[in-house]
Amino acid sequence: MKHIVTITLNPAIDKSTSISELVPEKKIKCEHPKFEPGGGGINVSRVLQRLNNKSTAIYFEGGFSGKFFSQLVNAENIKTIPIEIKNNTRENFIVFDQKTNFQYRFGMPGPEVNKNEIDQLIKVLENIQEIDYLVLSGSMPSNFDENIVSKIALICKNKNAKFIIDTSGPALKNHLKENVFLIKPNINELATLAGLDSISIEDVATVGKNIIASEKCEAICVSLGAKGAMLITNDSVNLITPPKVKTISTVGAGDSMLAGIVHKLSIGEDLPNAVKFGVSCGTAATLNAGTELCHLVDIEKILQQVSITSETI
Repeated sequence: MKHIVTITLNPAIDKSTSISELVPEKKIKCEHPKFEPGGGGINVSRVLQRLNNKSTAIYFEGGFSGKFFSQLVNAENIKTIPIEIKNNTRENFIVFDQKTNFQYRFGMPGPEVNKNEIDQLIKVLENIQEIDYLVLSGSMPSNFDENIVSKIALICKNKNAKFIIDTSGPALKNHLKENVFLIKPNINELATLAGLDSISIEDVATVGKNIIASEKCEAICVSLGAKGAMLITNDSVNLITPPKVKTISTVGAGDSMLAGIVHKLSIGEDLPNAVKFGVSCGTAATLNAGTELCHLVDIEKILQQVSITSETI
């Protein structure tokens, strides 16, 4: 099995709870909170573990909250390399309103990361003997330095690793020419990459093809939410459509999808079928509350109902 490394530059403790009703100016009784380690790369590693696939999760760990975060990750038997930083690891808060069935997600700002801490992360990556897939996923530190992604891309090139990016903003837009194998934007992020205000689903394939034609990456998997995903490569376009399900929470669905894709690629599956499995994982994640992610029993049921259609442009 291939060696997968995930990087989470802005991890978070996800605290989720449920209430009977959200009412302003009143004390609201919450159910017992659930604490889970969050952040794109960490979630990818968590799902890979559930798929009986191993990965090494690298992340920044700061303060008392960082130590607690590491306890949560270690409880899931994931191999980790925490990089200690001065500032505290952030926390997010997720509330489910039982009366309206609405979910409220409060994302806190992440800590600043200094140059020495970034250099330590780069050194850790350089010292890993073998990397087949390197996944950089999630939001960036509050003082994001574009050099982080450039340095990671160079390491991937030197180690002949496939570099997968699932983030947004400058971290994605400015680094697509740097040895990137796969990106996983949503439709709005794809529009931003193309310099457009917005695009329709009908435009996704054309826009994606244009980005690939400019040699910015090898493949694009565009997340379409409940409609699945569109996989675009230089010579093909595939629409992967899941069955309709009753969604409870979309938290972690994108990370679950990416984990499913990487899992299948690491065991030799081709991209279209890897994305098919990934869409099954992402859809399965929406069946669970909070940040529970996906479960194999749900993935296997959904997989039987996911379709792949070749698109033409």
